[in-house]
Amino acid sequence: MPEHHTPLIATIAAGLMLAFVLGLGAHRLRIQPIVGYLLAGVAVGPFTPGFTADLSLAAELAEIGVILLMFGVGLHFSLKDLLSVAHIAVPGAVGQIVVATFMGAGLAHLLGWSFAAGLVFGLALSVASTVVLIRALQERHILDTDRGRIAVGWLVVEDLAMVLALVLVPSAAVITAGDGVPPSRMVFLLLVTLAKVSLFVALMLLVGRRLIPWLMHHTAHTGSRELFRLAVYAIALGVAFGAAKLFDVSFALGAFFAGVVMGESELSQEATEEAMPLRDAFAVLFFVSVGMLLNPHVFVEAPLAVLATVGIIVLGKSIAAYLIVRLFRLPNATALTVSASLAQIGEFSFILIGLGISLSLVPAEARDLVLAGAIVSIVLNPLMFGLIDRLRPRAPQGTSPKPSDIVPTTLTGHTVLVGYGRVGSYVGAALAGPKDPCVVIETGRRAIEQARRDGAEVIEGNAARSDVLAAANLTQARRLIVTIPEAFEAGQVVEQARAAHPSLEILARAHSDATLEHLTVLGADLVVSGEREIAERMLDRLRETGA
Repeated sequence: MPEHHTPLIATIAAGLMLAFVLGLGAHRLRIQPIVGYLLAGVAVGPFTPGFTADLSLAAELAEIGVILLMFGVGLHFSLKDLLSVAHIAVPGAVGQIVVATFMGAGLAHLLGWSFAAGLVFGLALSVASTVVLIRALQERHILDTDRGRIAVGWLVVEDLAMVLALVLVPSAAVITAGDGVPPSRMVFLLLVTLAKVSLFVALMLLVGRRLIPWLMHHTAHTGSRELFRLAVYAIALGVAFGAAKLFDVSFALGAFFAGVVMGESELSQEATEEAMPLRDAFAVLFFVSVGMLLNPHVFVEAPLAVLATVGIIVLGKSIAAYLIVRLFRLPNATALTVSASLAQIGEFSFILIGLGISLSLVPAEARDLVLAGAIVSIVLNPLMFGLIDRLRPRAPQGTSPKPSDIVPTTLTGHTVLVGYGRVGSYVGAALAGPKDPCVVIETGRRAIEQARRDGAEVIEGNAARSDVLAAANLTQARRLIVTIPEAFEAGQVVEQARAAHPSLEILARAHSDATLEHLTVLGADLVVSGEREIAERMLDRLRETGA
């Protein structure tokens, strides 16, 4: 039987299968599945016995996950959102990078490395992982809150700073080698990079803002779901690749701006739904690829250096970020969220330290320290968020704790509408008016703005969270209408609402018979299935015509 040399299939199959098994085991032990994904990478990496996956292929597959993830984030963000947090994100990110870089340089000095090596090492410790930060905010349903927008804006500034660093580091290596390159050369390279980034952003805003939404609408009018899905992936990956090759912008930033531009289209919600399945699968491969890079021997050979590196990432960076946010007089909850979000490192750190080693600026052991610090900080990141939940001020006894960005409604006898997408917006527009007051619970920025234009009161947040649902005053509501398509979250909403108000009228939507039955069992009075309603309307027409 002939042997098949299929490193791509082997890497995907081994990575996903092991990630599933170990991720499921971690979940059963009440540990974040991310830990299982990282261990899967260690198991198939070059430093452990047995099967070894292709490291270069794994890294490229992981990059696709980063692209789709940032594209999805961009779909939820508008230029207005980015500009609204620029006053804190720009100085905050720059200040935190400076602090972390000098802490890293100090550790490098203690290890006997050169000043240039210390700067590169410190820069590698200063930038957070895109995947880890976004997943952490999504899991806690705070990505679309003010806290989440500040954290993402901060991340975008960090990514831009790293783009500049990747251009300047080779020049710094030449100057360090004493080849007589004048400082003006570095200034010139910096200006060229800034010009390229500015040109890319200008093209996306002036040309992409018109071209991409037009292309999506044209594709949607073909009636082919397959072509629409293909258009989403082609735009996300195409813009990211073009940005990297033509403008020296990172894949992540290119994909982010592609998402921001596509978010201007009315089809942005459909695009989000199409991007999610592949995004989640490739995001898992990102963690597997990180685990593959780790040499476990570093924990035995240099335990104190690893501990100091982790301390800079988890404590030094987070304390610096917390103090900076508080200096801008923002709430304690915002400062804690931003500090926890940034208490880890990832993909840019690996690229930067690898470049430093290839240019002989940094000793080879620096890579092991960065990788060890990355994995430990990623594992600890969920614990950091658990810690900030404990540190946040609690409400007085006898009252329900409410985050500062959730304002409860004072309406009574009202309709609570969960979701303001294609279905929810039709319902909300029909209910608009003082005779039937409506409270909309939504997370998407564009949907929130539309609901407010239609005259509804809006609560920003995920309705599956008990505090968000409680803010809608369900106990005094007239009815609840759940229009979100996700069966799991819809079930959580229905179940909590029925427990809070046993006589509340609850209406929901379903995409399948299984979902219809699921929501009915949980307490919905009426569940509408789109396919059934279409069939009923067609049959009604046939009955009217006597067919």
